[in-house]
Amino acid sequence: MTDQPFDEEPPEHLRYRRYLGDLEDVSEADEAALVATVLEDPNVSMAEAAVNRHLERQAARLLTDPAFPAWAQTLATVIGDRPFLARRLREWTLLRAIALDESWTAEDLTTASDWFQRTASVVLVVASPEVLSLLAERGRTRRVRNAASRRLQHPDQHRPDSIHKS
Repeated sequence: MTDQPFDEEPPEHLRYRRYLGDLEDVSEADEAALVATVLEDPNVSMAEAAVNRHLERQAARLLTDPAFPAWAQTLATVIGDRPFLARRLREWTLLRAIALDESWTAEDLTTASDWFQRTASVVLVVASPEVLSLLAERGRTRRVRNAASRRLQHPDQHRPDSIHKS
């Protein structure tokens, strides 16, 4: 058992909410330092979840903005060797490359996470018939293959909230 009363919220939950609020309000100049501070929290899972939430908000907002590459490079330095966060940032960078019709490979798409494949198959910013065809044919899950097939048949339909789902 624990010494904590049943109706008290665990301290890591309170810190998580505080981190989310702080990250949402952080200035561009202070962002890297705050992300580094959050990642120093002793509860690694909670800290990485908060940073991932921030990363997703910012990446979605900056996806086609010219500021994205510098922002992503700065965050990559702060994130360092944390596998999940590093992979998610790489996948946002790949999503950007596809959205801007920049270079990518079939292997990039087929080895990407389920999250990436789902996101790429449903968001309107990914309009490449080549990407959608590849995901319709070789997506990892039936959900991805079906969504990509539907997008090929109805390219203007999408779920607007899907880019934020983890």
